[in-house]
Amino acid sequence: MTLKSALLAVLFASTAAVAAAQTPLPPADPLDDRSAKRVERMEKVVRELRAIVFQGRDTGKPVVVQPAETDAQIAALNDRVSDLEQTLTRLNGQNETVTFELTKAQRAAADQKARADSLEQRLAAVERTLADLQAAATAQATGAGAGDLPPPPAPPADPAVAFKQAKDLLLAGDYANAEQAFAAYVNNYPDSAKAPEARYWLGETQFVREAYTDAAGSYISAIRGWPQTSWAPDATLKLARSMVALKKTAEACRTLDELSKRYPKAPAQVNARATSTRVAAKCS
Repeated sequence: MTLKSALLAVLFASTAAVAAAQTPLPPADPLDDRSAKRVERMEKVVRELRAIVFQGRDTGKPVVVQPAETDAQIAALNDRVSDLEQTLTRLNGQNETVTFELTKAQRAAADQKARADSLEQRLAAVERTLADLQAAATAQATGAGAGDLPPPPAPPADPAVAFKQAKDLLLAGDYANAEQAFAAYVNNYPDSAKAPEARYWLGETQFVREAYTDAAGSYISAIRGWPQTSWAPDATLKLARSMVALKKTAEACRTLDELSKRYPKAPAQVNARATSTRVAAKCS
């Protein structure tokens, strides 16, 4: 059998199969989607075979079978996958380079931070030294001219401003002017909400210069009514310590008893100093 005869036989057989597949089916048994797709594929094969047979018949030349469309698509997909693999390889190389540069930048930033922290510590040490020198110079100047101090300036009209100015003097270590400022505040604003706290800070400035009688009076005024404030436990402790310094140990012990009673949740450092003060006062 010649090639032409074989191809004609295949063509006729395929045509018959397609014709049978295209024969209308009873309405009760319709083709589903999968069957319809199979029929479409078979029709496509028939068309390709018919084109091959006609080509051989009309030209008398050898029949060249072209690659199926599916094979061409697979080849195209393989090419795309190959391109994607090459792109991924290139991107991985770039990512490694970026990671290396980022690591170098992070190390450089860490070194820079370490140097900045070192400079900050050195600067803080210099500032503390300057503060100590300024405090010593202020103390020396105050001691030299203590006999003719100028009268304190008039307090600001706003109590909040006056309190802040006094507190700033205290935080700056200028205890002499802070004492005057808090005393002026107490005298000018005795009924303000900040007056008890001002008396407490006034007592602190007096306690620092060992004016224990004045300090005790200020602390007593500050804690009258046993206020529940952050500074009240320390004010009570300082009152007891002032009493010990004035050799009034009985009053000191009673004050310490009130401390543990009125402020059971006092800070640990206050309780620790209260214990040592009890020892100094020989409390029972």
